[in-house]
Amino acid sequence: MKIVTWNVNGYRSITGQNPTRRYDKVTYDNKFFAYVEQEEPDIIMLQETKSEPEQIYPEKLMPPGYYAFYNSSKVKKGHSGVVTFSKIVPKNVNYNIGIERYDNEGRIVEADFGEFVSFNIYFPSGTSGQDRVDFKLEFYDAVVAYIENLKKQGKKIIISGDFNTAHHKIDLARPKENENNSGFLKVEREKLDLLVSLGYVDSFREFHSEGGQYTWWTQRGNARENNIGWRIDYHFVTKNLMPNLRNVYLQPQVDGSDHCPVVMNLEL
Repeated sequence: MKIVTWNVNGYRSITGQNPTRRYDKVTYDNKFFAYVEQEEPDIIMLQETKSEPEQIYPEKLMPPGYYAFYNSSKVKKGHSGVVTFSKIVPKNVNYNIGIERYDNEGRIVEADFGEFVSFNIYFPSGTSGQDRVDFKLEFYDAVVAYIENLKKQGKKIIISGDFNTAHHKIDLARPKENENNSGFLKVEREKLDLLVSLGYVDSFREFHSEGGQYTWWTQRGNARENNIGWRIDYHFVTKNLMPNLRNVYLQPQVDGSDHCPVVMNLEL
């Protein structure tokens, strides 16, 4: 089974409904459908869709052969948003953790596939000020508490998405310069420490110990071409899923967003 997470930075742009601009080049290519056709993932989870289903052309709502589960922001149109596409029909889908201030931002799709439960999560960014850093930290705590209740039932769990935090110095190109910037603050990184202490595994690091592997690059300058990036997109898994894990890898060569896809292979 192939499972992908990808922050697409605008679903309508990556599907060609809206134009995509890269420096001085403007295109209307449906890069997302082309990617899905080539890779054929069983499940693909997107973050930062910035779209409600009603805003998307019907023919672009989902790739052929997939079911779609959208969650959009209720408080600010064009903000956040996630969608999970799956070839498999989940036994159950949930979009809420029961706390209105988080649920209203459209950041979670929980899908129970029987053999495991997947969480597609777009964690908040704290770059706009201390209020959002606080919101982000509280969101981490609330989500982890919610997922822990499932883990205690013996569920196999995958937490995928844009965590908006680089965990260790190896996970960004310029750690020293970013120690006081949201995304690499000590208090943010401690939330990922907590995840690990609770028994969740950063699956990518099970296969790759070297640096220089990132999932996001600023669109300023030539950051991507020079690989001045951050690894902030993850698949965390519970330890009881580790025997099923076969590989996890990044696809920095795939364009269409300022993030790249993260691919997980499972044998079930």
